[in-house]
Formats: sequence, C-alpha cells, structure tokens
Amino acid sequence: MASSLNRRGVLGAFVGLGVATTLKTKANISHQTKQPNIIFILADDLGYGDISCFGNPGYTTPAIDRLANEGVRMIRSYANSAVCSATRTALITGRYQDRIECGLDEPLTGKDKRIGLRPGLPTLPAQLQKAGYQTALIGKWHLGYPPQFGPLKSGYDHFYGILGGAADYFTHQQHKGEDQFYRDNQVIHDHGYLTGLLGKETIRLIDEYAKTDHPFFISLHFNAPHWPWEGSEDEAESKRINGHIFDYDGGTQKTYGNMVKAMDDQIGQVLKALDDHHLAENTIIVFTSDNGGERFSNIAPFTGMKGELLEGGVRVPVVVRWPGKIKAGSVSEQVNITMDWLPTFINAAGKKPDPSFPTDGVNLLPFLTDTNKKGKRSLFWRYNIHDQHAHLEGQYKYLKIGKNEFLFDVVSDPKERANLKDRLPELFSRLKQDWKKWNATMLPYTPQNYSWGADGKHFADHYGVPADNDE
Repeated sequence: MASSLNRRGVLGAFVGLGVATTLKTKANISHQTKQPNIIFILADDLGYGDISCFGNPGYTTPAIDRLANEGVRMIRSYANSAVCSATRTALITGRYQDRIECGLDEPLTGKDKRIGLRPGLPTLPAQLQKAGYQTALIGKWHLGYPPQFGPLKSGYDHFYGILGGAADYFTHQQHKGEDQFYRDNQVIHDHGYLTGLLGKETIRLIDEYAKTDHPFFISLHFNAPHWPWEGSEDEAESKRINGHIFDYDGGTQKTYGNMVKAMDDQIGQVLKALDDHHLAENTIIVFTSDNGGERFSNIAPFTGMKGELLEGGVRVPVVVRWPGKIKAGSVSEQVNITMDWLPTFINAAGKKPDPSFPTDGVNLLPFLTDTNKKGKRSLFWRYNIHDQHAHLEGQYKYLKIGKNEFLFDVVSDPKERANLKDRLPELFSRLKQDWKKWNATMLPYTPQNYSWGADGKHFADHYGVPADNDE
C-alpha cells in the first residue's frame, strides 16, 4: 500500500510539474507578445564622450556599457536643442519645440509662472496612457510650474522629482528656501542624494508595476551631471554654497566623474530590478542626454558646448536595448533626434501617433531592428542667443553664428574647422534657403520669448563667453 501511495505521489508530482511548466510556458509566451515596457533615461548636460562606451578615458560606466553591449550605440544622435527645456518640449510632444509656445522660452526659468507646457496636448505619455500604459516621470520636469502646469496635467500618472531646471543634490532646492521636490502634487522633503533618490523611486515603481498586467512607461530624467557639482559624498559642498547653486567656482573633473558614476550605479540597480522581475526581455531601454556637455564634460571628438549649435552643443550619446529585437553589440549610423522617440515608442506599443497633432519625428524601429539600414534626414535648429541657425542634411551642416556663416562636413570634419561654403556654394545656398523655409513655418521668436534676454547677457555671465560674439 505504501509503495502504491508513493507511486501515486511521484506520478502526481510529475503531473503537477508538467502543469506548472505548461503554465509557465504560456505565461512566458504571453509576456513576450504583449506591449513592451519602456524606460527612457535622460541625463542632464552630459557630453557625447562622458560615458566609457563613447570613449571616456577617465572612468567607466559599466551599467550604460552593459546596455550598449546588449543593444545598439547610435553614434549620430542629436538633441532637439542645445539647452534643456526646449529639448524636453520636443521629447514630450514629438515635434520641433519651435511649434510650441513654451519651447520658445529657454531656459525656462520660472520667473513667469504663465509659461509652461499647455495641459491637454496628446503628449508621449498621454498617447501611451491611452494605449494602456502606466506612466511615470521620475526626476526633472522643467516645463512649467503649478498650478497651471505639471507632469500630471500632461499624461503622467505619477511624478516624483523636481519641477525646475536645477537643484542642489542634498537640499533639492533650486533657490534657497524654494521647495520644488514633489511626489505627485505634494511637496516632499525626502532626505538623501538626489540621484540615489530618483533611482530608488524607479525601482519601487518597477516592483509595483511587475505585479500588474499593464505595460509601463517610465521617464527617468536624472538631474546629473548638471551643476551644482556635488558627488554623493559632497554634502559639505552643499552647505558651503548654501543654496547658491549657480556656483561658478565649484566642481572639478573628478567630482563630475563621480556624479556620472553615481548615475550609472543607479542605472545598474534599475537593470537589476528588471532582471529580478524577469522583465528585461520585454523592456525597451533608451539612454541619452538632453543636450551637449558643460565645462567639465568630455566633448570629443567635437567642439562647442551646451548653448551652442556646434556639434558639441547638440550631439548626444544614445544607447538602446531591446533583447530579441535589437542585435547585441551593434552600432547604428542612422541620424536621429530627440523628437523621434515619440513615434518610435508609440509604434512599439502597436499604435500610430495621434494624427490631430502630427509629429515631426521619425519612427526609428526599422533602424533599430536592422542597424545596417540608413535613411536620409534633414534636421533644423535655431537658438536666439547669438542668433544661431543650423540645418543638417546627410553629412553637411549649414551653421550661422551671429554674422558668420559656415558649411561643414560633420562626418569628415567633426571639429567643424573647414568652412566649405565657398567650395560648395550651391549646396551652401540651398541649405540656407531650406532653413529659411523651415523657419517660416515655426512660431516667431522675439526677445520676449527668452527668460535670459536676447542679448545673451545672463547666459554669457554663466558660461563665460562674450554676449555678442560675432567674430
């Protein structure tokens, strides 16, 4: 009798194992075929060469490098602007920021509380929300202040982060005594290093979302490595500057590297959370920056910096991972720009962008899934400080800075040294005229649009460049 019972028990165990295996297989099939989760990671003022997989010689960024090793590096990537809130406008709307009122005011300082991203637009998070996604912004918003504006009015279900363009990494204030750290609609006072807090909240959300059947979209917008330059061990520096985060004498390249590495550490924890919940296979991760780097950045192989339409001001690193869809360790030379992520993510979700609010971006999925594929792009920029214009077509770029005009081959001459406008006069003239035609379709900009003034004085004071540099 005992033998018979044991036999039944063993048989039952095998049957149970078979059922469990079948259920697990079905669950995996279901998991693999549903809409992908999306995590968009945006660094702040990160230079093209500030991560090791893009050539930084001074320190390593193993988590971002892992994404590159398991995905694709996009080496001809551009930000929509050389400054941050304009690029963020383009990201969330999928359009040239020059079509949107708040995209003209840069930097968006908050002096005029009437300026911000108009609520109710079919933004990237709003369209994904409509497609069944849970949406969250963790980190920097910088598109207007409450009560008129805010992440929850523009498609995000959840917000945890700072409203303005910068923050002390320990007090989380933009100006001394000014609270701007929020959880949803409530001011909070969480203590800790800002980069770590943003990573911790992202992991909390992944843990929460893993319990549901709904896909999620998380925009993780780090403030790092934007000034003030404070590493995770630099709370004494926070006390020294005492709320004056426009700290022109602060920072070192070592501190800057520590800030980038702290961000990379948090990205590593996010990747671990995805692995722990078996979500990595069905999650698209993008890592990039909102514009070119600042004073401590590695801009190589370019010249220029944040606030300039030279390549160093608008070229950004992009790494994308989507296991099973994107070839591991691949490299793409496809030209792309920030506003492309809206049509890319909407298409990845199995939908089409809202036709009532046409995108200026391009769906990058064909170029991500076949990294040998390249399509022709024509991109445009304008920036009122120093009257800067730019138009990129293929490898050639028309550039105007003040009264000076240039034509550069940015592939053969990434430092933009050899002015080809006299050698290729027809191309120069056409690119210049095409820029004028594009500009005529954008909202007009005036000195009143710019918080820091059209003469660039405040900008020049901060960046240490002449306010009217036409030479």
